[in-house]
Amino acid sequence: MVTQSNSEASKKDYEIPCDKTFLPGTLTIPSNAESVVIFAHGSGSGRLSVRNQYVAKVLQNAGLATFQFDLLNETEALDQQKVFDIDLLANRLEVVSKWLNHQPETCSFSMGCFGSSTGGGAALVAAARNPSLISAVVSRGGRPDLAGDDLDFVIVPTLLIVGENDASVIALNRMAFEKLHCEKKMVIVRGATHLFPEPGALEEVAILARDWFVNHLAAIKINLK
Repeated sequence: MVTQSNSEASKKDYEIPCDKTFLPGTLTIPSNAESVVIFAHGSGSGRLSVRNQYVAKVLQNAGLATFQFDLLNETEALDQQKVFDIDLLANRLEVVSKWLNHQPETCSFSMGCFGSSTGGGAALVAAARNPSLISAVVSRGGRPDLAGDDLDFVIVPTLLIVGENDASVIALNRMAFEKLHCEKKMVIVRGATHLFPEPGALEEVAILARDWFVNHLAAIKINLK
């Protein structure tokens, strides 16, 4: 069961300057939020993805702010080299996390990252290089293996979620999971394929992500206080 909606959330659109381009994003802040989750959309996805919009809504209903933005502009998204350029994507996540850290509404928030596809690898690289900013990571059907040597330096709690019938991605996630030395968990969603379209599969993903962020980002806030 998804938590009850927060009707008092504020929602604003922004364009973040980055690498001589502007990346559109939407910041949604529930009235009781103390943490924000950045969505790192991977190949074939974006801030308007129905799947990630659904997950974001579940997080918002739990009192988590969300920032959904596109890692690449429309032209760049057609370039497969850029789609799989994990350093480029991670650098842009770093720019956005620092931007959020300087906004009056979010400067005091703890911060997590929800990555999908190549965004999962980018989220882990960004977290490895900026643990003082990004405090928890969730990867949905992601490619954490693309984080490469940076996996050795991830110290933040990390949750990997993969569909049971997504065999090749399961194998890649298991390889990455073994290299992580942080608090970690890998969940295989029964009966699900790569995009989790099966009945109840995406809801399970959203609940797993919600609980991971609520538990770990709240702990960060307590420690800061």
